[in-house]
Amino acid sequence: MADENTFWFSNNHRDYSNQYGNDAGFEFEFYCQRCSDTWRSGFEPYKAARAAGWIRRASNMAHGAASTIGWDVAEGVDGLVQSGWHKARDASFKEAIAAAEKHFNRCGRCTSYVCARCWSPERGLCTNCAPDLAAEVESARSHGMVDAATMKAREFGAGLAAEVDVATQKQLVCLSCGHETHGAKFCPDCGAKQNADPGTCGGCGSQVVLGAKFCPECGKPQ
Repeated sequence: MADENTFWFSNNHRDYSNQYGNDAGFEFEFYCQRCSDTWRSGFEPYKAARAAGWIRRASNMAHGAASTIGWDVAEGVDGLVQSGWHKARDASFKEAIAAAEKHFNRCGRCTSYVCARCWSPERGLCTNCAPDLAAEVESARSHGMVDAATMKAREFGAGLAAEVDVATQKQLVCLSCGHETHGAKFCPDCGAKQNADPGTCGGCGSQVVLGAKFCPECGKPQ
């Protein structure tokens, strides 16, 4: 039998408890570790904190908010609230856990706590460890259709590639204005012709690309 201080759901809960103020109290949220659906324990007021608030307000009204007596009373009731907080929270947490056990199941394989929708009672496993057969089949059918369609599209694209000129070097940036041409024969911005045959240097006879200001071999201006 588990020790009375053993707390379950150590990894799938959030604590929304509040120690002070008019809304002082305890509330815990538990969530399914597969789909993240949540269940809350419901708000339980922390009576000591609320009583302390009433005492503090009454003291301020009787002695003045800035009086020494008022401050002493405030410190005293705050000390009572702090001293009883952890014990009251633990008791509330235990009650919340006992209620949460009715809404969650612990998987016998992966030890995750899951909700009823993510639980296979006949197998004692979550639906991650024991997937729904019909759902898996439908998912596999869809993936198979996508894979087959993708393969056909690639084959079709490979056929279209036979018509693409991959031997001719494309000019991607206009030699005249620097605008992107995306391989077009003429610049879409200034209309300059691209990919023209290289010229010949008048000094050394070497080939010079269109737009070059100097010969790369002899340095003569072009």
